[in-house]
Amino acid sequence: MIHRKCTAPILSLFACLSVIASLAAGDSPAGDRAIVEEMPGVVGFWTFGEEPGQPRLSTGTEEILPLTEVGGSIPRVEGGPYSGYAAKLDGKHYFKIPYAETGKLNISGPDAQVSMFAVVRIIDLKQSRTIAGMWSEGKGRNDDTGTRQYALLMNMPTYGGPRQLVPHISSEGGVTRRADGSAFPWCADYAASVSEVPEEKWCTLGFTYDSKYIRAYVNGVMEPRKLQAKKDRRDDPYFTQEGPGGGDRGMNPYYHGRGIFQYDPEKHATTKPSGGADFTVGARYAVGSFTGEATIGRFGGLAVFDRALSDAEMKQLHDSANVEALNIAFDSE
Repeated sequence: MIHRKCTAPILSLFACLSVIASLAAGDSPAGDRAIVEEMPGVVGFWTFGEEPGQPRLSTGTEEILPLTEVGGSIPRVEGGPYSGYAAKLDGKHYFKIPYAETGKLNISGPDAQVSMFAVVRIIDLKQSRTIAGMWSEGKGRNDDTGTRQYALLMNMPTYGGPRQLVPHISSEGGVTRRADGSAFPWCADYAASVSEVPEEKWCTLGFTYDSKYIRAYVNGVMEPRKLQAKKDRRDDPYFTQEGPGGGDRGMNPYYHGRGIFQYDPEKHATTKPSGGADFTVGARYAVGSFTGEATIGRFGGLAVFDRALSDAEMKQLHDSANVEALNIAFDSE
């Protein structure tokens, strides 16, 4: 495996060309998949090296968790961090695991923890997009039939996350509710990064949730962001007065101490008749459709953990992807 960081000021032109040539071969990954596979708590890890038409299988984990293609065959292209390849999504296709087969990905409960890490090259953030998660929103505004659990999303301007990374956690499944039981029109519980999600450039995106706080990471870094209630469109008392000690909830990290929604087929048979959320990659069920806000870009790696990773561990995962070499190789094509 290649562990070189190909940055022009440091390495010779020959070394850079060597990295480019090896990545172009398709079977010479830029990164080190063992770092992800050996990270404690990993329950799903996909490297997207399989050919089109084949399920993408989790590697280095107890369960194989096959991601199946939806909408037709999804192309495999050369240049990925862990298999030498990536899946190319066009906004019309995506991957899924049916709810009944989600296994250890079905993370839920009042004390549940979860982390996600992705290596992607995103195109066109003009609207909301999805990395992955168990996140079914229902048919739109004020619809409380959703079965949201956790998701890594992008570009949510409604509550201060335009073009930013906005990891979501839901304790209700449907719309967010204030302490007095009154409802928001949408799920409002998400952190928002400082940096915008990079477009047309390989990067790493991730989040952690420790049962109290959601943290967003762009290229391995959690940039602290304080709440600015008016600017961030979060001047509702839910955001400003229902955080720890009666204070605000913050932005990154964002306080959400009510756990993750757990679908119960008996309890929710009437209120949430569509059933539990599938695990989806590149799309989510929103406003009555899976593809209305589906993602365009390349997916080179995706991992889910059943615990909250530390800042150092998220940085270690970022380093394992070696996105610098991926970008040099891509730019040379």
